Amino acid sequence: MENRTNFFHLHLISDSTGETLISAGRAASAQFRSAQPIEHVYPLIRNRKQLLPVLQAIDDAPGIVLYTIVDRELASLIDERCVEMGVASVNVLEPVMNAFQIYLGAPSRRRVGAQHVMNAGYFARIEALNFTMDHDDGQMPDDYNDADVVIIGISRTSKTPTSIYLANRGIKTANIPIVYGVPLPESLFTTTKPLIVCLIATTDRISQVRENRILGATHGFDREHYTDRAAISEELKYARSLCARHNWPLIDVTRRSIEETAAAIVALRPKLR
Repeated sequence: MENRTNFFHLHLISDSTGETLISAGRAASAQFRSAQPIEHVYPLIRNRKQLLPVLQAIDDAPGIVLYTIVDRELASLIDERCVEMGVASVNVLEPVMNAFQIYLGAPSRRRVGAQHVMNAGYFARIEALNFTMDHDDGQMPDDYNDADVVIIGISRTSKTPTSIYLANRGIKTANIPIVYGVPLPESLFTTTKPLIVCLIATTDRISQVRENRILGATHGFDREHYTDRAAISEELKYARSLCARHNWPLIDVTRRSIEETAAAIVALRPKLR
């Protein structure tokens, strides 16, 4: 039987992919550690026939309802039924659109999926993703001057996931591992366009993450050296010395999420231009 003091149902209704709602719901839920959400995501709800089973599901498992539905009739139906069920509902985009309408003095188009239109920005993100995947883990070093950002760092400093997150924002990102005693590609030192930034973390944090990684290591993997704190300290010292020599900024990712690390990198770009 479900413990209602520890879990709650979070219903997310969208007429598009639901990405906006999922982000908003998780951001709000993270502020309440005493209860964990059980997410129910209903994407692409665009007519009454699709909505009615969703409302029944909410009635069967009451909780909090967040929705992004631009059709006024469907939005009104959600609000009315939630009032009848005694369930809290919030139209996440409506207050934001109202603010835009007041400031711009024009009504919104209320077009479903408008944020996903295949415009120049969309294709820039696809190009950035392709570039980032091609330049993961030190691949294709001759193209680094075509990057917007080059991330360097020792193993297990979240270089690849940070690169992919930046690419999703249209930022071409390459990443290069720093290996103690092994020189970085010569092309890195001749680039003029990209921001070069190094990710570091505490010795304890890197050792902990590496301990988890070795569970799937291949035969012959040097487990002892890979997780040894003294060896990791030397790797970090080597990385710091490289960055000091070339005036590359450092970002400590020990207590940062991927999103926070990416935001710090984005903030550095205009400062170093």
